[in-house]
Amino acid sequence: MTRIDDLLQCERFEGSYDAVRSYARRWAEAQGKDAGDVAPAFIPLLFQPGEAYQFDWSHEDVEIAGKPIRVKVAHMRLCASRAVYVRAYPRETQEMVLAADARGFAFFGGIPLRGI
Repeated sequence: MTRIDDLLQCERFEGSYDAVRSYARRWAEAQGKDAGDVAPAFIPLLFQPGEAYQFDWSHEDVEIAGKPIRVKVAHMRLCASRAVYVRAYPRETQEMVLAADARGFAFFGGIPLRGI
């Protein structure tokens, strides 16, 4: 209700938060629901071997030949085993994503069904 009230205030609504909450309660009762009801959601956290992997980038500050430099680090993780492959690159480009994927899949010995 707070978020709805914030949005209404942006639209120049002159009523109070209590008015928004009261309206929402009456509306929910008319719909046969409790105003606090939310739709159930389920996100599976268990994966079959080879089902999925996760990919993301980070940036790290390192020293190479005595000079500070920022590198992009590709992180690949298998969802079932949580095994990790990490490789640093000078930039975060499409070619480097594809290179990281190819090297990671070779490291893991196969290609998962989907990426996350």
